[in-house]
Amino acid sequence: MSMNNPDNENRLRELFPFLQGAGSDFCRAFFDKVILAHLKTGNEVCAEGNTCTHLPLLVEGVARIYKSGENGKEITLYRIHPGESCVLTASCILSGRPFPATANVESNLAAALLPADFVRKWIGQDAAWQAYIFSLVADRLSAIIQVVEEVVFQRLDQRVAAYLLRHGSGSPTAIHATHQEIADELGTSREVVSRLLKSFEQGDAIRLSRGQVTVIDRDYLLGIGANGL
Repeated sequence: MSMNNPDNENRLRELFPFLQGAGSDFCRAFFDKVILAHLKTGNEVCAEGNTCTHLPLLVEGVARIYKSGENGKEITLYRIHPGESCVLTASCILSGRPFPATANVESNLAAALLPADFVRKWIGQDAAWQAYIFSLVADRLSAIIQVVEEVVFQRLDQRVAAYLLRHGSGSPTAIHATHQEIADELGTSREVVSRLLKSFEQGDAIRLSRGQVTVIDRDYLLGIGANGL
C-alpha cells in the first residue's frame, strides 16, 4: 500500500474517525509521515524490552498482545483489530519506557505506522488526536483490568467455559484451537485445560477432537459460572 493512493487515505479515514475531526495541518502531517507496513501471520511485531519507535494503526488483520512468564506460561492481554491501535505502544512512546509485553501477528496484517516523535508532538497540538489517544488508553485499560479480574476472582473452570462461549455462537459450534492455545490465552497449563475440557465433555457440553472443540450445550457452560463443577 502506498500513501500516494487516495483509496488508502480514504480507508484510513473510514477506520479512524479522528482523522475526520482533526485539523488540516495535522492531517497533512499525518499522511506525510505515516508508513504502511505488512506483516505475515506468526511474525513478531514487538518483543518485550524493545523501544517503541512507531505507533501502529491497524488497517487489516489481527495482532495479539500477550505477557510471558519465566515458567513459560502466556496470557493474552488484548487483541488489536482493524480500526484499533496498541495502548502499550502509545504508553511506551509517551513515557519513554520499553515495551512490557510481546506482540505477534495472528492473521496477515497491514498497519499505518506513525513515528514516535509525531505521536508526542501532536498530542499537545491537536484536540482530535489528543482525544483519540486518551480514549485508546481508557478503552484498553478497561480490557486489561477485566483480564486481571478474571485471573484473580474467577475459577479456572469458569474462565475456560467463558472462553468457549466467547469464541462460538450457535449450537453446535466448532472452535478451532488446541488445548495449548487455550492455555496460552488464559495463562495456565495445557494439562489443566485438558482436564477441564474432558470434564465438560463428560457432561455432554462439548465434543473434543484434534485441534477443535465443538460446543454442544451452551446452557451447561453458562451454568458453570453459578454452580461450578
